[in-house]
Amino acid sequence: MKNTLYAIFFFIGISLISCSKDTSTIEPIVEGTEITQFSFLKANNPNLLYDINLEISGQSIKGRIPFNVAVTNLIATFENSGSSAVISDVNQVSGTTVNNFTNLVTYTVKTTDGREAQYEVDVTKFTGLPIIYINTNGVEITSKDIEIPGTLTIDGGRNYSELINAPMAIRGRGNSTWWVHPKKPYQLKFDSKTEMLGMPKDKKWIFLAEYSDKTMLRNVAAFEMGYLSKLEWTPKSAFTEVYLNNQYNGTYNISQKVEAGSNRVVLGSTGYLLEIDQLDRLDPGDVYFRTNDFLINIKEPELTIDSNEYIYVKNLLNEFETVLKSDQFKDPNIGYAKYIDVDSFIDWYLINEIAKNQDSKDFSSIFLNVMPGGKIKMGPIWDFDLAFGNVNYSDATNPTGFWVKDHKWYARLFQDPSFVAKVQLRFIYFKEHQNLILDKIDIYANYLKWAQEENDKKWNTIGVYVWPNHLVLGTYEAEVNQLKTWYSQRMNWLGTAFNNL
Repeated sequence: MKNTLYAIFFFIGISLISCSKDTSTIEPIVEGTEITQFSFLKANNPNLLYDINLEISGQSIKGRIPFNVAVTNLIATFENSGSSAVISDVNQVSGTTVNNFTNLVTYTVKTTDGREAQYEVDVTKFTGLPIIYINTNGVEITSKDIEIPGTLTIDGGRNYSELINAPMAIRGRGNSTWWVHPKKPYQLKFDSKTEMLGMPKDKKWIFLAEYSDKTMLRNVAAFEMGYLSKLEWTPKSAFTEVYLNNQYNGTYNISQKVEAGSNRVVLGSTGYLLEIDQLDRLDPGDVYFRTNDFLINIKEPELTIDSNEYIYVKNLLNEFETVLKSDQFKDPNIGYAKYIDVDSFIDWYLINEIAKNQDSKDFSSIFLNVMPGGKIKMGPIWDFDLAFGNVNYSDATNPTGFWVKDHKWYARLFQDPSFVAKVQLRFIYFKEHQNLILDKIDIYANYLKWAQEENDKKWNTIGVYVWPNHLVLGTYEAEVNQLKTWYSQRMNWLGTAFNNL
């Protein structure tokens, strides 16, 4: 009996020891609120060319789809340490749930004990710019005179409204930019007034190719000065990617056209828009007249030679020029001040002189406007691709030296100490805003950081001579820095030069 009891206790002990050795410890599940991986896999997104992995930094998740595909129906693959991940209370299943990533998307990671953290997913489609699709049914745009009909669609992306198959017609435009460069500028005309990239509705829009300006920023830098000025109107513009008949054609600066209109140069039914121009640049049917110094092209309204309206504006400009050259030109009552809006003449001058705009000395794109019975006003400003040192055939290359001051009208105006004093005072205003312009250049350059790469893949301009570049630099960043350096040197030189007048 005793032996039997010993045996039973022995086996019970052995069993207990055995159970103790075989039983594993159950660790509690530890939940967190982290997203540790986020990607778009080609296997789940057939439109992608390859897998896209996004970068996670704190609560921010960023990445770029470096080709033009829809981001409205992407499936994300992600890892998180929580019990669930939701978007606006909709549960998200990694590798399964479809979402629209056009705008910022917020994922919330939750735990069973009530903790949560939010992650902002920022997906850049292609270059981050809106995309315009122009369809001419395959017909090439080969003329500045013949308009090709078609449709225009805008993928506005994150910042602009969409536009679907809007009827339009398109033709070439420009002079050297049309004939010399392979990336062509265009003028587009809608059938009816249409909003374009957040700009006020109108029919005609200019597609600036910005081919010779490798920064693509000279026009917008000048426009920014125009917005600071007393000029009545400066064109608005917006960068976009452009496809012609489904073929990528590069980055364009879409601009309002310099023309009369309620949202542009306001002239009513009786005003004039004029341009100092050259005979060989005129279009067929253009009506113009000459002063002793310049050819004046009447851009608007449409007039016939020797009509009363034609005679009025011709006589006005010639009378102003005659008085400007007279001995009494300084007289505030009967001199030039009787004929011109001095503030507009000064601001137009300073913007073009600061930029040392090649063409504004006497050549073209020198706009004026006037209302009958009113004073002649300079403006709007236009055409700065050959400004800020981006030219190799004149002294406009250099940040030192006056340029537009030698314009025949301005050369005479600068002989009046009163005019000089006003220019000196007004330059101080633009000098005070120098850092603002530099900041704007940086902002635009950062906005174009992907666009300039795609544009260069298409047109191969970075590090290559393009007429009429003064310098050939190896990177986009170097081109932007050169623009900023030139502008800063120019402002410093002008500050001293104006003080010494």
